[in-house]
Amino acid sequence: MTVLHATRASTPADEPPIFRRLRPDAGALVLASAGAAPDIWFQDVSTNRHGCVRFVVDGEWLYGCAEVDDDDDAGMQAAAHRAYADLFHVLAQSSSPHLLRLWNYFPGINADGGGAERYRQFNAGRQQAFIEAHRSAFEGSPAACALGTHTGPLRVYFLAGRIPPLAIENPRQVSAYRYPDAYGPRSPTFSRAALADIGAQRTVLFISGTASIVGHTTMHVGDVRRQTEEALTNIAAVRAVAAERAGVAFPVESLTYTVYVRRPADLAVVREVFEQAVGAHSAAALDTIYLQADICRADLLVEIEAHGFASTSITA
Repeated sequence: MTVLHATRASTPADEPPIFRRLRPDAGALVLASAGAAPDIWFQDVSTNRHGCVRFVVDGEWLYGCAEVDDDDDAGMQAAAHRAYADLFHVLAQSSSPHLLRLWNYFPGINADGGGAERYRQFNAGRQQAFIEAHRSAFEGSPAACALGTHTGPLRVYFLAGRIPPLAIENPRQVSAYRYPDAYGPRSPTFSRAALADIGAQRTVLFISGTASIVGHTTMHVGDVRRQTEEALTNIAAVRAVAAERAGVAFPVESLTYTVYVRRPADLAVVREVFEQAVGAHSAAALDTIYLQADICRADLLVEIEAHGFASTSITA
C-alpha cells in the first residue's frame, strides 16, 4: 500500500511522524502547494488486509484505507456500508480501536444516484455501519470530511489510536448528526472536530472539513469570498471550544490546512482571504495545500480542514 503525505516545510522534532502532514492521496487535482514534497508514512511496516481495507500499524497508531467501487456493489449506500463494516472489523481486532479522523472521497458526490443524491446515499450506508458496529453515530462520532472526486472508487482513509478522542462541536452550527430530514433520511456521521491525546503531554486537534454553514443553512450562496470568510469564522469558533476543553490555545497560524476549492477559477480569491486570516508569510500559509474537489453540498464552493498540536492534557 502506497500512502502519500506532503512533508511540512518546518516540522517540530517532537511531532509523531504520522501526524507531520495528514493528507491522504485523494486523487484530487492539486491547485497550489508551496514547499510540499511527497513522502511515505510507516516506512518498513508491512501492509495488512481485511476485505476492502488495507492498513498499516506501528504498535501505537493504525492507518488505512477502505476502497470500494460502487459500480460493482449496488450503489453508493451499499459501498459505504461495506467500507465501514470492514473498517470496523479491523478496528475491533486492533489494539488501536479508536477512530481519530476520517477522510471520505468519491466521485459524483452531488450527483443523483438513482432517486437520491450520492452523498445522501453515502450517509445512509455510513450511519448504518456505525450503528451495527455499536459505534456512536451521533454524539462522540469522529472528525471527518467528505469530498467529491472526478473519478475513482469510494476511498475511506482512517486514522485510529489507543485512546478515544474528545469530540468538539461548533456553537454556531447544528451538529451534523442532528441535521433535519431536509438534508436526507440519515444525517452525516461526524463531529466538527476532535481532540486526541498522543502521549508525552501532547494533544492534537483535528478540525473536520468546515464550510460556510451557520445553524444548518448554507450561507452566501454564489459568493466564494464570503463563503471562505464564513468557513474561517467557523474554524475560529471550533478553535475556541477546543482551547477551553484543552486549556491551551490553538492559534490560527499554528495549524496545518488543506483547502478544497470547487471551481479552480476561485483559487485566487480563496487564497487571498485565507492568507489574510493566517498571515501571508506564516508557516500555515506556506504549508497549505489547495485541492480542487466538489463539496458535500452543491451550493458550497470551499471547504477547509486543519490539524494542530499543543502541549497539554485533555479534560473531559
